[in-house]
Amino acid sequence: MSTGDAAARAFQDVFGREPETTASAPGRVNLLGEHTDYHEGYVLPATIPQRTHATIAARSDRVVRAWSSGAGDRDGVEQYALGSESRGRGWLDYVQGLTAALAARQIALPGFDLHLVSTVPIGGGVSSSAALEISVLRALRSRFALPLDDVALARIGRAAENDFVGAPVGIMDQMASSLGRGGEALFLDTRTLAVERIPLPAAIELMVIDSGVAHQHAGGEYAIRRRESFEAAAQLGVPFLRDADVGMLGAVERLAPVLGRRARHVITENQRVLEAVAALRAGDADTMGRLMNESHASMRDDYETSTPEIDVLVEIARAQEGVYGARLTGGGFGGAIAAIVRAGAAANLGARVAQAYTARTGRRAAVIVPSGAHFLKSRGHDPSPGPPAS
Repeated sequence: MSTGDAAARAFQDVFGREPETTASAPGRVNLLGEHTDYHEGYVLPATIPQRTHATIAARSDRVVRAWSSGAGDRDGVEQYALGSESRGRGWLDYVQGLTAALAARQIALPGFDLHLVSTVPIGGGVSSSAALEISVLRALRSRFALPLDDVALARIGRAAENDFVGAPVGIMDQMASSLGRGGEALFLDTRTLAVERIPLPAAIELMVIDSGVAHQHAGGEYAIRRRESFEAAAQLGVPFLRDADVGMLGAVERLAPVLGRRARHVITENQRVLEAVAALRAGDADTMGRLMNESHASMRDDYETSTPEIDVLVEIARAQEGVYGARLTGGGFGGAIAAIVRAGAAANLGARVAQAYTARTGRRAAVIVPSGAHFLKSRGHDPSPGPPAS
C-alpha cells in the first residue's frame, strides 16, 4: 500500500468519510549556516527522506478538527473554530498558527478535517515543525486553490512559529522544507530569499545521527542567544550581523566577551557558508569537511549551543575513517549531528558511531540518515508532530 493510500484509509477511519487531498513535506538537515538566518545571512540546508503527511477534507462550517497518528484513537481528535485560535494546545498550536497567519493575510478558509502522520524525528534538530507546517499548507493550497507559491508557504509557516507558537526562528527551516529537493543542498540568502540548488557531489554521502537529547526553540537558551546576537549587532552599528563581514572582526574583539563571541560566530559562519558553496561546486569534500568541523567549534565555543553529549558524538564521528567532517546541526542544546562521509559508507559508519556513543554516554543514538529505520528501532518512534525541532 502506498503512503497516500495508507493516509487516506487512516483519515477515513478517524473521520468516517473520504479525504479530498493529501500532501507532504520533508524534514531538513543544515550542512552549514547555523543561527545566521535570523540575521538575514546565508544558510546551506538539505532535505532528509523522512516526511510529514497531511490529509484533509473541507467542512461546511468554520470548525477545524485535527488528528495526529500519535493520538492513537478517535478520542485524540482536537478541534477549534477558525478565528478563535488559542495558544497552549501542544502540537495543535502549529495548525492554529497556520490558520491564524492565513487569516492575517486576508486568506479565507472554511473549516476542514486534518489527519497528520510523520516520520520526521521530533526534537532531533531536523525541523519536524517546518515539515508539519509546509505539509498542511500544501494540502490547504491544493484543496482550496490558494494563490500561494512555495516561498509564500515558507513565510506563512515562519509567521505561525514566530507570532503564534512563540518560537523566534528564522526562515531557513520552512524554506528548506518548501523548496528543498533530495540530493541537493539549498544555498539560501535569507535576506533576499534567493535560492541556488547545488547537487551534492557523488563522492560524498550525508550521515545524520540523533543524540537522544531533545531540544526546542520556543523560549529558553535559543531566545537568549538571539537577543545577545542582536545586542552585539547594535553595538557594532549594524541592524543585522549579515552586515558585519570578517573585516569587522577587530571591532568584534572590543565588545564585551559574551557579545563578541556571539557576533564572531555569526560573522564567520556566514563566511563558511560561502566557502562551502564553492567547495561543493568543486566536489572538494576535504574543504567541506574542514568547514563543518570549524562550524562546530564555533557553535561550541562562541555561540555555546552544543552539549557534552553532542560534543562526544561529533568526536566519535570524526575519528572514523571515511568521515570528512561533522557538526551539530539545528538550533542546538541537543538534537542531531550532521556529517559528510565517503559515498556508500554512511550506513556502516552510522551504526558504528551510534554504538560507540551509547557505550560512552549511556544514551541511545539514532541514525536518521541514511536509514530512518535505525531511528524507529533504537528510540521508539512517536510519529505525532511535536514541539519545534528545527
